[in-house]
Amino acid sequence: MDVFALGEHHRADFAVSAPEVVLAAMAARTTRLRLTTSVTVLSTTDPVRVMEQFGTLDQVSHGRAEITVGRGAFTESFPLFGYDVQDYDDLFEEKLLLLMQLRDDPTRPWRGRFRTPLEGLHVGPRPLQERLPIWIGVGGTPQSAVRAGALGQPMFLSLFTGANQGVRLVELYRRAGQSAGHGPGTLRLATGGHMFIGRDSRRAQDEFYPYYSQYMSLHPAFRGGMPRHVYDQWVGAGLLVGSPQQVIDGILSQHELLGSDRFVGQFDPGMPESAADASLELFLTEVLPVVKAETRADRESSSVTA
Repeated sequence: MDVFALGEHHRADFAVSAPEVVLAAMAARTTRLRLTTSVTVLSTTDPVRVMEQFGTLDQVSHGRAEITVGRGAFTESFPLFGYDVQDYDDLFEEKLLLLMQLRDDPTRPWRGRFRTPLEGLHVGPRPLQERLPIWIGVGGTPQSAVRAGALGQPMFLSLFTGANQGVRLVELYRRAGQSAGHGPGTLRLATGGHMFIGRDSRRAQDEFYPYYSQYMSLHPAFRGGMPRHVYDQWVGAGLLVGSPQQVIDGILSQHELLGSDRFVGQFDPGMPESAADASLELFLTEVLPVVKAETRADRESSSVTA
């Protein structure tokens, strides 16, 4: 693997509420992996603190840190940290702009709506990388894709089903980026979503369903669990559940149709550790080598043109 992404939630069913701390522990045990969040819930976090934490992580990891920021798929952090969920998008917009300024021009004064002004204050340590990557996580909102493109930031697109789900959003992202004068080299795209790999396609789908149904019951649309017929429709539309070859085909489809240069799969939506480990092993030994071989020419070409 090239990158490890860790989510942030503040619920009893999710173990990690401080991903930057766990990523720092991982930095001490690894030498090559890129270490990022997916996502940092920026709407309910102070961007100054985020920049300090990831500046520190970048230093202790010798330049391997990244940040993926988002508004958050769930809203438990709003009451926990004293924010009004009615300000959901405004909070994210303002804090994203501040985070980018702290990375690019940390001494410039700043004034906004949701916090006290900043002027003449130190924010450190600085990241080791000259420009710490800040990916913008997008779930399915067109305005979010446009914002990521207009700001010239890389976009992480979460896909519940297949590549077709993201075509319109990627078009909006690239069009907004080009209109704002950002070159193709800055408009990087990552895709990702839930996945489960088994030796046999049908057996893998049957094994994964009860865990996924329970996991999706957290979503307002599936209170009580995801019905089997909806799950089967999602699998048919490209949810990455099945044999290694099915998952290879799905990842390559995202790469070819959307022009993505990174894939991040979520392995453990409520499954027992043994099942998650078996799926991960198949990914590492049978899926990843094929995907890397198939996309090597594209990677080499993009690295030359960049």
